[in-house]
Amino acid sequence: MSLKGKVAIVTGGGRDIGRAVSIKLAKEGAKVVVNYFDNKEEAETTKSIIEEAGGSAIIVQGDMTKQIEAENLVKEARKVFGNEIHILVNVAGGLVARKTIEEMDVEFFNNLITLNLTSVFLVTKAVKPFMPEGGSIINFASQAGRDGGGPGAAVYATAKGGVMTYTRALAKEFGPQKIRVNSVCPGMIATTFHDTFTKDQVRTNVAAATPLKREGEAKEVADLVGYLASDESSFMTGTNIDINGGLLFS
Repeated sequence: MSLKGKVAIVTGGGRDIGRAVSIKLAKEGAKVVVNYFDNKEEAETTKSIIEEAGGSAIIVQGDMTKQIEAENLVKEARKVFGNEIHILVNVAGGLVARKTIEEMDVEFFNNLITLNLTSVFLVTKAVKPFMPEGGSIINFASQAGRDGGGPGAAVYATAKGGVMTYTRALAKEFGPQKIRVNSVCPGMIATTFHDTFTKDQVRTNVAAATPLKREGEAKEVADLVGYLASDESSFMTGTNIDINGGLLFS
């Protein structure tokens, strides 16, 4: 159990990739703080899965686009699990809707940047004073940040590209304090994200064009996050790691 004794916060940890990440970190011994936005039942399910396997977790509701709620997430984590937070995984984010530039207004643009990029800033800022040497921050970017995304995803892709650059910048800033910052860039992963926003035929076509001839699974992304959270990746920082079955090489 490579994370035994560690405390981890996972934003957006209630479902899909966030749930898989929360379960993986708990399996490796971490005490996990599962943040959710609006679906308490999904977060409770994640917590139950962790506890049934012998792990320890709490759930904390909060909108990570609001500074006071990001700070409250950290407050609740420290209240239950102690002063230090060793691992932060910024999963929370989303596409919201596919819109062309003609269809979107500035409010939509700003909201999407806030949801996917500003949230990473707010949670990281709240956690940082309580992260000791050896801490690890893992951000969620996307293959869209590499290639501009699919139709109607320009702002989402732009925000995820910002996450990638912010990851590199924080790696430089936090490195002297022995805190590592990396990001993962998932491609087509079988989640409710694509159930909602991607047509079945598009998913079939993408899978067919992928060298491994399939979509990825949330657990596979979680396994990568577990590695980045552990000391096994102790000389890795500032990296944006692709996990897309070979569809895109950075």
